[in-house]
Amino acid sequence: MPAGKSATAEARIFNLGEVIGARNMKEQAIPVMSREGACIRGEIARQAANMVAKETGYKRSCHGEFFSLPKSAIAEWTRTAEKMLVIDGCFLNCHGRIVKNLVGEGQMLHFDALKHYKKYSDLFDIDDVPEAERKAVARDVADSVLSELKARTQPRQKAA
Repeated sequence: MPAGKSATAEARIFNLGEVIGARNMKEQAIPVMSREGACIRGEIARQAANMVAKETGYKRSCHGEFFSLPKSAIAEWTRTAEKMLVIDGCFLNCHGRIVKNLVGEGQMLHFDALKHYKKYSDLFDIDDVPEAERKAVARDVADSVLSELKARTQPRQKAA
């Protein structure tokens, strides 16, 4: 066990995940995950996912718990949700590829943030982009994701 951590603290963290996972299953919330890397593109995807998850019907899921604790309540909620949302921010689409292997393509709603804003391909460090600009681009990505989700769920109008 790492220095400074107690078994009790780890148990509280795990129990919190169980409570959150069970609550989100009961509410039938759509899990939202994002690419969370060290680069600016991952940071924008992460911030956009946080914004989307604040909307009614969506909640943030923990990719670490989903990937590494398959019997946890958060993993179960994410795996069994009717739909789940992944926002990738990089041309590698690593989170989308990993999640697709765990839940299947039909369950996953995948969004490529980089295709939306087409910026920062020559930058890596998060601090290379001012905080206000990062937030503005993330908000734009989140709004685009929400708009596309709304369009996907609207009934199609019949041609006259």
